[in-house]
Amino acid sequence: MSESIQGLWGLVGVVGFSAQEQVEGASGLGQMMVDWLSLGSIYALLAMGFVIIFKSTQVLNFAHGALAALGAFMVAYLANVAEIPGQWMGDAPNWLKWVSSAILAMVAAALIGLILERIFIRPMLGEGLFAVAIVTLGLDIAIRTITNDFIGTNPRPLGIPTGGSSLDLGWAVVPWNVVISVLVTLATVGLIALFFRSRTGVAMQATAFDQEAARAQGIQVGRIFSLAWAMGAAMAAVAGIFVSVSPRRSIGVDPSTAFFAFLAFPAVVLGGLDSVVGAVVGGYVIGLAQAAVTEFVSNNPTFAFLGSGFGGVVPYLVMLLVLLIRPYGLFGTEEIRRV
Repeated sequence: MSESIQGLWGLVGVVGFSAQEQVEGASGLGQMMVDWLSLGSIYALLAMGFVIIFKSTQVLNFAHGALAALGAFMVAYLANVAEIPGQWMGDAPNWLKWVSSAILAMVAAALIGLILERIFIRPMLGEGLFAVAIVTLGLDIAIRTITNDFIGTNPRPLGIPTGGSSLDLGWAVVPWNVVISVLVTLATVGLIALFFRSRTGVAMQATAFDQEAARAQGIQVGRIFSLAWAMGAAMAAVAGIFVSVSPRRSIGVDPSTAFFAFLAFPAVVLGGLDSVVGAVVGGYVIGLAQAAVTEFVSNNPTFAFLGSGFGGVVPYLVMLLVLLIRPYGLFGTEEIRRV
């Protein structure tokens, strides 16, 4: 437990971004914009995975970060070690081989999500939310321990094709990794919007609204649960990739990667636990607040007493403020109870 606390505290310091770790060529407002886009995209991807599972199953998945780290590790292993499916693709471009490995890792993560839901979550149907949350905490510890054993003591680089190349806009230098993460986030939002217009998507929304009524209409609730966990796990893997190659954490996947999902939790609460749109808005709002405070407060000698890692605390301060004003988040569904 002490190692977990140290790892989370160390990650808060890393995400806080000290002044000595400035991205070369960017400063001031430009640097803040780069940090905002990077953090906001990662938080939005993580938050959407959280929300899809909670919206469909009413389960708060605390194993989301562990699944993100596992997905990133599978990309590192498939692309750089096993070269699967790259070794069978002949003279195909390297970027295509890497993308194929990433897609394969996402599929593997989705299958793992299916298995976890069927073995550990399905039997808990009807139990209290607290009991199910404790089960997901146990899954987090188990998955994280196994993944860390495979990672070892040294970070595993993902070997992303863009490397350290950047797009120079004059007022800021934007790493291509950040550009791709923003595009992937927008594409994911679009795909989810299309999915919820499909027959299966409507069935998932019906299940989220009332499981008994959905079952009475012939909807196979168990399959909806499995699909939600598969989608959430696949999105966790995508988020894990961008966490590992973000400008501030370009070292690759390491044991601290799993803790990043806990830093995205304020975005989930801010947007609303059952709102995909809220997850995206919350992700970018939290990213903006953290980037702005980091750039103009944490890196300002006047506020040195707050510490260089104060930016990592800001998301939780914003979360607490929102909870005081709107307990169900900006876009969450307000629940009315009789007393």
